[in-house]
Amino acid sequence: MAEPFLTEPDDETAVFLRDISVEYRIPTERIGTIKEYIIKRVTGKIHHQSFYALKEVNLSVQRGEIFGVIGRNGAGKSTLLKVISRVLYPTTGRVWIKGIVSPLLELGAGFHPELTGMENIFLNGTLLGHSRADIKSKIPEILDFSEIGDFINAPIRTYSSGMVARLGFSVATAWQPDILILDEVLSVGDTGFQKKCSIRMQQLIKGDATVLLVTHSPTLIAELCTKAVLMDHGRIVSSGTGAEISASYLKLLEG
Repeated sequence: MAEPFLTEPDDETAVFLRDISVEYRIPTERIGTIKEYIIKRVTGKIHHQSFYALKEVNLSVQRGEIFGVIGRNGAGKSTLLKVISRVLYPTTGRVWIKGIVSPLLELGAGFHPELTGMENIFLNGTLLGHSRADIKSKIPEILDFSEIGDFINAPIRTYSSGMVARLGFSVATAWQPDILILDEVLSVGDTGFQKKCSIRMQQLIKGDATVLLVTHSPTLIAELCTKAVLMDHGRIVSSGTGAEISASYLKLLEG
């Protein structure tokens, strides 16, 4: 299914992107030192080639949707979420966001490896804009959901990737966000935790939250997402229901 034509966002729109491109300029030769770079820059001998991580992307996500983004490595999925999170500004195009965004873009985002899990809960909660008293009131719920146990008082650097994912997801979803952005988080951890995440996401949706989910799992796209897009080489190549895009992704892999 082709990408739909977009007009303007309305009252039910949570995320609206028009003609978004992200261009990087990459030197065509390796420069070993700062001195070498300065000399070549002054003499005009640095040559670049353009690389587009995103190219003319148009997207509209309605409030209350679980919206999936899937594609092969290097397709531009994570770059797209960084643009929506305002972590990265596009080279060209228009970004329109309605509401507060709570991003979980990578494992341990906002966590300090030398601080304990408990200390990182306060750190991450503060970064999300919550008061210390508010964070403290949420700690029992966060600990129960993350199942970290006694490791909550150990440094984050001692955690497995699954433990970091559980704690990060627990903190990010402890409060009702307007827009929750998850990048590959649900692909980490056992089946039981993934099921808990799915239930939590459904609860957020009932509270009018919008969820954007990046994953390599066509199963998650088909089971969780009301709508989804398939990305390839920085472009949206197909859009539709979660089931439709899951099938399109599998067909792309086979080709």
